[in-house]
Amino acid sequence: MKYKLKDGISIMGILNVTPDSFYDGGKYINIDATMNRVNEMIKEGVDIIDIGAESTRPGSKPVSFKEELLRLMPVVKKIREKSDIPISIDTTKSEIIRELLNYNIQFINDVSAGSDQSMMMLAKDNNLYISLMHMQKNPETMQEHPAYDNVVDEIHFFLKKKYQKCNDYDIDPSKIIIDPGFGFGKTVQHNFMILDNLSKFASITNNILVGISRKSMIGASTNREPSDRLHGSLSAEVVSIINKAKIIRVHDILETSIMLKTLEAIR
Repeated sequence: MKYKLKDGISIMGILNVTPDSFYDGGKYINIDATMNRVNEMIKEGVDIIDIGAESTRPGSKPVSFKEELLRLMPVVKKIREKSDIPISIDTTKSEIIRELLNYNIQFINDVSAGSDQSMMMLAKDNNLYISLMHMQKNPETMQEHPAYDNVVDEIHFFLKKKYQKCNDYDIDPSKIIIDPGFGFGKTVQHNFMILDNLSKFASITNNILVGISRKSMIGASTNREPSDRLHGSLSAEVVSIINKAKIIRVHDILETSIMLKTLEAIR
């Protein structure tokens, strides 16, 4: 199935099939619970389902290719038996993408921004969307004293270089997505500075992905645990849309869908 991002804002729903993700870890490691959640997301208005099988929360350790594929394959296969909903795979391993190509996936969501040299070639050869994210260090160490001279300029420079590298691979520009990486090697102050200046990244591409949902920047500003960060997340996501975000990666599909409809009516 050929897929094209819609003109408006796309809702990318988070589906973590991990035991240790910061908010929903362990909820969807059973295939029945996972499919119930997938069906719920579709009914609530999700545009893309982003499936991750390796936690990238601060302090997390990598999992093997074998373990990651073991978590992903049954879920992707089952979704494809029931639905043609666009699927994104949240992985840093090109071998994972190769194994799942037969299941008509549409997106690569790579938090390492193509550190695996084969990832961009896979995107090009299979006409996949590829999202490239900025992260300082790696998930295990990224929150150990993150520092920048100018956080917005440095991330802009990094993402522009990655975008140009995609151009070198002759990837369709409309398929390249950039993500400033909220919470990945940034302080709370860094995160809010990026949010406030998000529109500057549109000079690279209009395809800007934002993942703020229930993250620690929301907790720090509201003194709330992940389970009680919905309202803060929605507020930050509204600001991100005003500041040129195109794809909003979220846990809460229904509430985000209602927010988008309201925002569209106002605008």
